[in-house]
Amino acid sequence: MKLLDKYILKEFLKFLIITVLSFIALFLIVDFFEKIRMFLSNKASIGQIASYFVYSIPMIISYVFPPAVLLTTLMTFSSLSKFNEITAMKANGINIYRISLPVIILAAIASVFLFYFSELITPASVQKTEHIVKVEVQKQKTLGFFKQNEIWYHGDNAIYNFKMFDVDKNIIRGVTINYLNPDFTLMTRIDAQRAEWKNDQWFFYNLLTTHFDDNKNPVLEWSKEKVINIPEKPSDFKVMQKDVEKMGYFELRKYVNKIRLEGYDVTKYRVDLHGKIAFPLVILIMVFIAVPFSLRSERSGGVMQSVGLGIFIGFSYWIVHAFSMSLGRSEILPAVLAAWGANILFAAVAAVLFYRVHT
Repeated sequence: MKLLDKYILKEFLKFLIITVLSFIALFLIVDFFEKIRMFLSNKASIGQIASYFVYSIPMIISYVFPPAVLLTTLMTFSSLSKFNEITAMKANGINIYRISLPVIILAAIASVFLFYFSELITPASVQKTEHIVKVEVQKQKTLGFFKQNEIWYHGDNAIYNFKMFDVDKNIIRGVTINYLNPDFTLMTRIDAQRAEWKNDQWFFYNLLTTHFDDNKNPVLEWSKEKVINIPEKPSDFKVMQKDVEKMGYFELRKYVNKIRLEGYDVTKYRVDLHGKIAFPLVILIMVFIAVPFSLRSERSGGVMQSVGLGIFIGFSYWIVHAFSMSLGRSEILPAVLAAWGANILFAAVAAVLFYRVHT
């Protein structure tokens, strides 16, 4: 690596460390004031509070890394431009594309890092923080678990098994309820296509109820719609539902393939699945956007104006991305376009801006 590349990377990494640590501190402070009342009301120990915030850091890194890279690139090249170092490099025949190359390579590496970080570390940390809050602090009982891409729940006198739980609509799909005798033999079994929570009741649809007579022979009863009085509410089942934040890309892909083969609608999950690949690549896009705007100060003299405008464009990515993802989950846009739409749009803008930078 040339001396110039080392110098640029040194400046970049210096700003990156400061920016990431600042973002983490800001998030922790805000989260602290949001959660402190809950911790105090539940008499949480100092160790539990500290553990919660420590395990929150990986999730925060996953969120702030792209904007941190954006801001770091802006500050690095604006600083180089402010002290006429960019002009000196150009005077020696080095164009802006070559100057920005080490940062672009580092951004590509950072995109891969963010993907695997979000795959291997973030889901486990999110699950741990939820366990600390709900089980250790709020003393909620863990009567169920998510295993083999299904929900299992142990009620007072029954064992529930769900293929899929839509937490937004309070709809359970692929329901099986096994009622047990005191000696743990099967008393009644209910199999239903779906169950919906309406008017504080569970309405089961297309259900088959199996009873056993005195001779232990099964007696079948089919119903198109029926209210089943079970003590659990949607909030009881939401504790076990493993949402997309708790799953990495490969685990989510396995889950999507499984429920798709079982005939369930996977549109929402397919959008999030593609989003787990699209989101890390925004780091590279942010660099291509940041470099041209940070260099505008060479021509206009407005360093802060360039930084402010670059940050505005960079953070607007999240608005477009979130809106596009919501359209995909609502099936207004195809899953692939919804997840990659913001990347495509901002990559096109970045390509034009980067191409127009004077050499």
